[in-house]
Amino acid sequence: MIKIYQPSSGINAEYGQCKILVVGAGGLGCEIIKCLAMSGFRVVHVIDMDTIDLSNLNRQFLFNPSDIGKPKAEAAVRAVMDRVPGLSYTAHYNKIQDFGDDFYLQFNIVICGLDSVQARRWMNSTILNIALETGNIIPLLDGGTEAFKGHVRVVVPTHTACIECTMDLYTPQRNYPLCTIANTPRLPEHCVEYAKIVLWPKEAPFGEGVSVDGDSHEHISWLYSKALERANTYSIPGVTYRLTQGVTKRIIPAVASTNATIAAACVTECLKIATSSYMHLDNYMLFNNVEGVYTFSYPCEKKDDCLVCSKVVKEVTREREDTLQALLNYLRDEHSLQNPIITTATAEGESRTIYMSAIAQLKDNAEKKLTELNLVDCQEIVVTDSSLKSPVVFRLKFND
Repeated sequence: MIKIYQPSSGINAEYGQCKILVVGAGGLGCEIIKCLAMSGFRVVHVIDMDTIDLSNLNRQFLFNPSDIGKPKAEAAVRAVMDRVPGLSYTAHYNKIQDFGDDFYLQFNIVICGLDSVQARRWMNSTILNIALETGNIIPLLDGGTEAFKGHVRVVVPTHTACIECTMDLYTPQRNYPLCTIANTPRLPEHCVEYAKIVLWPKEAPFGEGVSVDGDSHEHISWLYSKALERANTYSIPGVTYRLTQGVTKRIIPAVASTNATIAAACVTECLKIATSSYMHLDNYMLFNNVEGVYTFSYPCEKKDDCLVCSKVVKEVTREREDTLQALLNYLRDEHSLQNPIITTATAEGESRTIYMSAIAQLKDNAEKKLTELNLVDCQEIVVTDSSLKSPVVFRLKFND
């Protein structure tokens, strides 16, 4: 029997109608949705592209065994609405990229409970782009957890540091939720982890009970071949032998208590903003529960040449003899771009794409020198990437 939650009669009706978007309905997202419902927020939309797996049930408490295989967003919304009367919650079983600016413009506050840095960057880019083009300021609250550590941040577009300003706060992602690995792989690392976590114990290629040896060429080769097959199935580029060897590491488990703590902090900040009852966090809070409980908050500073919020042309210096591959490596290493597409303009002012990995002829340009591609000193190049909503302009400078 479901026990119905009765909210306090003193809840302010005005802030209750504040329209909230929750991005992610996993371990952290479930906690955020529950906290919003019990804090009196009546109008909430939830986006998640994932479905429920058995491994989710130990911490994603809005789900039960009968929900396995169903969309997380739909199951989470249904579970909360069954328990709290008067809610108008809407589920979207979609990718965040499926919606345009008009969709995001309808919300007063956006809360992210994501496990992907790239998805965070895309949402951040979208909200910043809306602010710069329309003047609409939609606060973005971002929560994140990893085992006994977590963070909360408040991004007020054009006023505070955005997520892209502080990409150095995020270590390279090496730990991936099992539900993402099994159901919705998006990165080459997901394919490697699938081969290791799912296929290895299932197929036992070197005998029952033999565990993966990261130093064994035979073991890594087997994982590489299986990861490559899965990557081809989902059209995911980037699986290499070297990547397979690097990713073959343990997965840090999600901890339910950390999710609950960070979700409560996110919704507290949401309540502050919606009611103007107290100053919101300025603008980053770190939580560490490894040994005792430690929190620390400080204001992250805006980056003058941020790819997203500065909108200035970035200068990149290369040698004339450099290949396009060297430029691509720079974009990936220095700006964390995943799969950049490079476009420039001809002398007649027409757009010309010089690199796109999905097109073989353009992919081959990577081995050509920059000068062979008719790139000149001080020429502007436009770079688009799946992690950013808007293109970024770079000015190419040659060392003479």
